[in-house]
Amino acid sequence: MRISQDFAPVAAEGPEGLDTGRAVRRRPARAAAALGAAVAFVLVLTGCGGGDPAPKPAASTVDADRIEPLAAPPAPKLPVTVGSADGTEVTIGSTDRIVPLTGSLSEIVFTLGFGERVVARDITATFEQAAELPVVTRAHDVSAESVLSLRPTIVLAETSTGPGEAIDQIRDAGIPLLVVEPAKELADVGRRIDTVAEALGVPAAGAELRARTEARITAVQKSLPDPADGEKPRVAFLYLRGSASVYLLGGAESGAGSLLEAAGAVDAGKESGLDKDFTPITSEALAKAAPDAILVMSKGLASVDGVEGLVKIPGIAETPAGMDRRIVSIDDGVLLNYGPRTDRVLADIVEQLYAKGGRDR
Repeated sequence: MRISQDFAPVAAEGPEGLDTGRAVRRRPARAAAALGAAVAFVLVLTGCGGGDPAPKPAASTVDADRIEPLAAPPAPKLPVTVGSADGTEVTIGSTDRIVPLTGSLSEIVFTLGFGERVVARDITATFEQAAELPVVTRAHDVSAESVLSLRPTIVLAETSTGPGEAIDQIRDAGIPLLVVEPAKELADVGRRIDTVAEALGVPAAGAELRARTEARITAVQKSLPDPADGEKPRVAFLYLRGSASVYLLGGAESGAGSLLEAAGAVDAGKESGLDKDFTPITSEALAKAAPDAILVMSKGLASVDGVEGLVKIPGIAETPAGMDRRIVSIDDGVLLNYGPRTDRVLADIVEQLYAKGGRDR
């Protein structure tokens, strides 16, 4: 499941899932997971400059509003033919008018230096440089008519992009549309950068961005403090939408585990035996997870009226994290992107996690 970065719900299509009926060519690992009757609707889940002489940890607070493009990306060498994640081959002859259909893909495109060629955005592209672009999605559904009206020369999508009819309509109009596998862990960062860079005809720029991004992530990891008691902190990832009374505990497939492990922590949900993506929060599940800290998206935390509202959810106040008010809050627009700003996400998690009591937001 990919949690939406702006909490936009879509109509429920079946009891098994958070992403049911939406993916055109989805991966089973990121598809819907059973949540039972506790959830009555569906939720869709959803940089850095070049040439640093020595990589270093980025600022500890993620700049969710801006990305940092490469200094001097090369001119595209086109046409190129690339393999799409849905089993097709796509030939791209021009990058003059680009439409990325997820915030994560938009981030990569802009960081590669193609921001001036992007003519539309998905609702989850929340950074400043994309703010004035027309939105071609509604509640994460793509409007084929809106996309086609902008005369794109290449459209970038993920396997969870839909509905399928819209994807087919764009392709039937003769527009090159590349489907990219979504990211679920740190190991996916370089792959996605390479895929997008190849499609845009700038593989060398992709290699540069990949190397720098991975070096910065490594630099952050080297800065990790040693746990005071010698034990790795247990962190539970919670998805919250207070206005709809949706409170979910992340498991092995939530997408946050790789970040938590890179931050020197233990994914408490995964460690407690939750082998899928999310499950409704219960006092029993929280007691078993026993988190020392809780990771949340900032809008989710705001939706429950902050930390004091969070600890009113049954079971949370009784956990070590709840008793200590140890909360790590990361902006929705970057937390699970696994892209060029992931080093900053990781640095922010580390700063908050190892600060006494976390960050009270």
